[in-house]
Amino acid sequence: MDIKTATALRRLRLVSAPEAVSFLLLLVCSVLKRTTDFNAVPVMGMIHGVLFILYVIFWADAWNRTKWSLKTAAFYFVLSVLPTGGFFAERKLKREAEDAVIATRARKEGIVGA
Repeated sequence: MDIKTATALRRLRLVSAPEAVSFLLLLVCSVLKRTTDFNAVPVMGMIHGVLFILYVIFWADAWNRTKWSLKTAAFYFVLSVLPTGGFFAERKLKREAEDAVIATRARKEGIVGA
């Protein structure tokens, strides 16, 4: 895995958890807006919107660089629209990056001929 691909995956991973948190907070703010006088939906909506747009941009970049299959790319996109999906995306991307590092080191040391 080259440095640009690793960077693209890292950016996607770093924005996925905050995007999930902002989505959950937006849902809480929506409930509070309807049940109390507290209205933080405009602020949380903007924050979540910015994070979601960043997620989609980083997702497209990662898809382009990693050459994911359509199924894998769709999986990561669907995780972005689920309330807790960003947490699962972050965990899976972290595991994928660790596996890539291990494979690269193994190839470098001649353990694996791939």
